[in-house]
Amino acid sequence: MPDLQPTIDTANNLFPMRRNPGIPLDLGWLKDVRVNRSAIERRTSTLTARRTVKKEWQAAWLLKAITCIDLTTLAGDDTPGNVARLCAKARKPIRDDISSALGIRDLKITTGAVCVYHEMIATALTELRGTSIPIAAVSTGFPAGLTPLHLRVEEIKESVREGAQEIDIVISRRHVLTGNWQALYDEVRMFREACGDAHIKTILATGDLSTLRNVYRASLVCMMAGADFIKTSTGKESVNATLPIGITMVRAIRDFHDRTGFQIGFKPAGGIRTAKQSIDWLVLMKEELGLDWLTPHMFRIGASALLSDIERQLEHHVTGRYAAYSHQPMA
Repeated sequence: MPDLQPTIDTANNLFPMRRNPGIPLDLGWLKDVRVNRSAIERRTSTLTARRTVKKEWQAAWLLKAITCIDLTTLAGDDTPGNVARLCAKARKPIRDDISSALGIRDLKITTGAVCVYHEMIATALTELRGTSIPIAAVSTGFPAGLTPLHLRVEEIKESVREGAQEIDIVISRRHVLTGNWQALYDEVRMFREACGDAHIKTILATGDLSTLRNVYRASLVCMMAGADFIKTSTGKESVNATLPIGITMVRAIRDFHDRTGFQIGFKPAGGIRTAKQSIDWLVLMKEELGLDWLTPHMFRIGASALLSDIERQLEHHVTGRYAAYSHQPMA
């Protein structure tokens, strides 16, 4: 199935396209939203089962997945040393011997971004100097988003001043659960303004939103407010990135694009740990949104352990043997 082979994009990872300026809040659009859970679950069950990739096509998809990873560390025990190792892996995500066997050393593949807490931005900037790998910082009281609003806004501004090119904000889930769409819209607009030239990725924490209809409507409101990306999860909820949630969100992206002409990016995060899962998400993007979204400018996977399994699968492709995970340390 050669039509499944993606193009590996190794161009500058910073966003080249027109940003989403947002539109006025359209409550009528939200009121009309209907989500058929059973239809989405049927779509999920068939989406990946009828699209399989093997051999060199699988290797190509896995290389594409690497370019779309936001290589992440968001732990309480993060240190400058941990972040330095993470950045080294972002700069060279595949061992030289594997790259040589695949014939891709000249492509100079990197991950899509490095994602850290505010305190680690300076270390990441130092370690990524000379590359085009953007730094994403989580903000606005991540992961709960329950700190005072003025502090959340100031946190964004501080991270932008420190050098973050992307800001992953968390929304106030209570606005979704109570149907206070105006409050959610105003909040995200405020965060968008605070980001300035940095791109804003809005984390919905979908596992906390109760229904797929809420997920769809929250996605729309964030895009109306000017989000450049919508993101599933913080990775800290009990339910994070699932394919039914992903389909719901990308269909909101498609509807927003059809109505406004603006392309919004998508980032699943939380629980994506295997190479097979990464291909499932790439297939979802291709089938639901098309090839225009299969770039690091429009699609990211928030993950850390995922890279180790992808590298392990690529080593199997070139040697025919599975190595221990310790041969492909994430950082």
